[in-house]
Amino acid sequence: MNSWNHFPPPSRPRAADGIKARSRQGAIGKTWWSQRFTTVLESLGLGNRLTRGKNYARRGQVLSLEVEPGRVTASVQGSRVQPYKVWLAVTAYGKAQWSDITAALAANASYVARLLNQEMPEDIEDVFAQLGLPLFPQSTRELGMDCSCPDHEVPCKHLAAVMYLLAEAFDEDPFLILQWRGRGRDDLLDALRATRSGTDVSSPVEAPSLRNCLESYFALQTPLDLPPQPATASGLILDGLPSIDVEVGGRPLAEILRPAYTSVDG
Repeated sequence: MNSWNHFPPPSRPRAADGIKARSRQGAIGKTWWSQRFTTVLESLGLGNRLTRGKNYARRGQVLSLEVEPGRVTASVQGSRVQPYKVWLAVTAYGKAQWSDITAALAANASYVARLLNQEMPEDIEDVFAQLGLPLFPQSTRELGMDCSCPDHEVPCKHLAAVMYLLAEAFDEDPFLILQWRGRGRDDLLDALRATRSGTDVSSPVEAPSLRNCLESYFALQTPLDLPPQPATASGLILDGLPSIDVEVGGRPLAEILRPAYTSVDG
């Protein structure tokens, strides 16, 4: 056999004990939202790369997977000693866009109830679509994909493995889809509660620091509306005193002092 006709056998991945797909055979992804995601991948007709990616996902070759706003980062053990770095990106919606999304969701009590119950409404895609903001990537053109492996094909088997495990992560926690689009679970639920209650939490009011208000800290902030003090005749003060059994020159002391108290009233 001529050497130029000889192809080396396909490389085998090194054994790894990473994240293993729960599905051991057949399709990966049980819920409608994870299946919507895998449909994009499987529509490419990747053939053997898709099969090998599924095998990688089930063998535990994906060592780590992290979902952040706008991107997914993962580490995949291949045939080389150093694991490959995998990167998946989508457009993360900004604050103004999420304000519109939150208002649209909050307008439907059924959406709010299901989301607060940790459920993903089946027609939530329609809310995003009406705003011109797709929830799921419609094609691979809307996905940024990269892998540090030498394979020139995109997506490679390492990317396929990460996408399958991402679909299963969506099965377990559908809020990861929204986090990937830029809004985490707690932030979304807090915004929904606030919107339903009529509270605007988008622009919180900050109290001034103590350093900036020391000069007025002890000042009267508003005038006090005090009741007027009743006038008391000075002569009555003497009458209200306990009896004083003191005489001066044969006259009671109170009688001697009365002209002085009376003059104060005048």
